[in-house]
Amino acid sequence: MKLQDIYGIEEGVNDPHIFKAVFLAGGPGSGKSFVARNLLVNTGLRTINSDDIYEFLAKKDDIDLKDPDQVYSDKGQDVRNRAKELTGKRQDMYLKGKLGLIIDGTGKDVEKISKTKAGLEGLGYDTMLIFVNTSEEVALDRNSQRDRRLPDNEVTTMWKKVQDNIMKFQQVFGSKDFHIVDNSGGLEDPNRKENFNNVYKAIQKFVNTAPTKPLAKSWMKSNMNG
Repeated sequence: MKLQDIYGIEEGVNDPHIFKAVFLAGGPGSGKSFVARNLLVNTGLRTINSDDIYEFLAKKDDIDLKDPDQVYSDKGQDVRNRAKELTGKRQDMYLKGKLGLIIDGTGKDVEKISKTKAGLEGLGYDTMLIFVNTSEEVALDRNSQRDRRLPDNEVTTMWKKVQDNIMKFQQVFGSKDFHIVDNSGGLEDPNRKENFNNVYKAIQKFVNTAPTKPLAKSWMKSNMNG
């Protein structure tokens, strides 16, 4: 029995969005969600991010995400662990179907992202990274307006850490598959709008190009002919 019979992905074998993984990196307040809505909409990629599940479970368990004492309590951390477990299971399901992915993270750990990239490529995936960049001032201002607000000093520390990683990410992904989005303000700025448009075109080219890895091609051939 083929995977398309089990997971109902017969059409996906011919979909150029399979075997594609787009990494999103950026510090707190960078606006990755805004960028995802504007640049990754209608790509068919599935998002891997434990935060959405965490917020759902926290609300269900009456945990106030604005209260650090509740967030870091034993109960709060149990919810976080359950969210990570469920996210892992969801990711495993997507990987079994070779579905296209959005890997959403802060970008503070280059080694972790590099290992995830290598693991996905070992499965036949093509990968690229979108780095969502903002000024420290904007990051702090946006953080102050979030429900899950972090201490300012923590935002600054993470912002600096992520900034230090920009060149490292470019080295890991290569210039062709590494793109920076300037998200410090709105798209009324012509330069910022042009930047968004250029990155959007790069993403569309990436997801609409047939998978390039030999393993992906072999899998597709096997599932189409079986």
